[in-house]
Amino acid sequence: MTEPARPLSVRRQDTLRRLEQDVDVWVATASDDGTPYLMPLSFLWDGKTLLLSTAGGNPTARNLRANPTLQLTLGHTRDVIHIEATAEILESHEISESEGDAFAEKAGFDPRPLAGYLFFRLTPTKIQAWREVNELKDRVLLRDGIWLV
Repeated sequence: MTEPARPLSVRRQDTLRRLEQDVDVWVATASDDGTPYLMPLSFLWDGKTLLLSTAGGNPTARNLRANPTLQLTLGHTRDVIHIEATAEILESHEISESEGDAFAEKAGFDPRPLAGYLFFRLTPTKIQAWREVNELKDRVLLRDGIWLV
C-alpha cells in the first residue's frame, strides 16, 4: 500500500535532514565526449552548498574540470533526492580550517594533507524529492537555486 503523498513542506524538511545527516552521495559527471561516470563520494552540506573531495586525477575531478555541471542522488529508488548542481573547484588552502575540519569529521577522512586532492563546492540549481508515484507531480522543491516551498 502506498503512503499518502507528503506535503511539499515535509518533503523539504526530509530533504534538508538527509543533506545534513547522510554521509555519501552518488555523483554523476560526464567527460568531454559525453561518457558518463558515476561515483559515491562523501559530502558536507552547509545549508546552501555541498562540499566534496576526490583526487585530482580521478575521472570525477577530470570531468568536473571539463564540465562543471553534474547530478547527485541520495537515497534509494523509493525515497530519492535528485540534485542538479554546478561545481567550483577548490584547492585545500581555499577552504577554511573549520570547514575542512567539519568535512573530515563527517566523511571520516581528511583529504587536506593528501597530495593531489581537490575540493568541489557544489551549488544546487534544482532539487527533486519523491517516494512513490503519487509524489512525482510535485517533486521539484528547488529550481534555479530558489526553494519553491
